Amino acid sequence: MDLSQIHGIGPFIALRLIGECGDDMTRWPTAQHFTSWLTLAPANKISGGKLLSSRTRRSGSRAAFLFRLAAQAVGRTDTALGAFYRRLGARIGKAKAITATARKLAVLFYNSLRHGLLYKDPGAAAYDERHRDRVIRNLQRRARQLGYQLVEPDDGTLADGVS
Repeated sequence: MDLSQIHGIGPFIALRLIGECGDDMTRWPTAQHFTSWLTLAPANKISGGKLLSSRTRRSGSRAAFLFRLAAQAVGRTDTALGAFYRRLGARIGKAKAITATARKLAVLFYNSLRHGLLYKDPGAAAYDERHRDRVIRNLQRRARQLGYQLVEPDDGTLADGVS
């Protein structure tokens, strides 16, 4: 399995990850178990069905450090993972964006080893387009719930006439 096909994970980091985690992913039933073991998944404190706090646990895991290192590197690339990192970094901060991207890389790593996934990056433009479509769908759904209807302008101007 070629793990270096996943952006951010080069040959050196791939070898170190195999050394830390092993190549037998059957120890973890799902990718969620794997990311929890790495302490890249949030530890939600829930009481009475209400979320009190949510943060990732502290860890000295070298594998988690390697995934965070790869996430920081992939943030500077023109890939879908890089666009994900930049979008989250602008919204919630760089530190949380690194952890979220590291978790996404860990899931790709797990699926590559466990299920033989061949990762093909769609690119930053495709990611941005999918995100834009998702935002528009959510806005349309929300407008319908409130009794409104969104209309796209025909001439390329905004609704108030400003272009």
